Amino acid sequence: MTVAKPWTTLAQILEMRSPWFTLIGERLQDDRDRLLDYWRVEKADSAVIITQARGQFLLPPPSYRPGIAQASLDFPGGRIPPDTSPETAAQGIVCRELNLVPEQILSLTPLNDQGWPVNSSFSNQKLFGFVAELDVSPEHQSPESLTYPCTEAGIATLLTELTCLQCRAVLLEWLHR
Repeated sequence: MTVAKPWTTLAQILEMRSPWFTLIGERLQDDRDRLLDYWRVEKADSAVIITQARGQFLLPPPSYRPGIAQASLDFPGGRIPPDTSPETAAQGIVCRELNLVPEQILSLTPLNDQGWPVNSSFSNQKLFGFVAELDVSPEHQSPESLTYPCTEAGIATLLTELTCLQCRAVLLEWLHR
């Protein structure tokens, strides 16, 4: 396999920061000595947590996503705030999205320690995947929560209904471990 020569940053054209993202424009010289203006968005890293309780996947109800103009079924997930560990953020996300208290999280196991790069020509971030085993009995779970059996058939159904590509990727990563 041929190793690609790194590109050289010649100048920064723009850096615009907001609480949600940073827009960066750079003039680069590629591995063939071409000059390119390259624009990218850097976002806070994110976490997706596969949540299980008593042999069932437990998901929050679908929520409306303005970017796709429809409700989306997702595992609990969200951004990791600055100066917060992925584990701490994941615990808070699970509690917030499933209306739980931290003591109901029996275990929180990372699927990756460094985060997977989510890199496209326009966006850069890391995705951290976790599996959480929860102490939630059916009579104590939120009535809006959705469940799918942790079986081959349940996973197949879930894969047809999950909208979020990152959620699907984390589920498939967990499945193939």
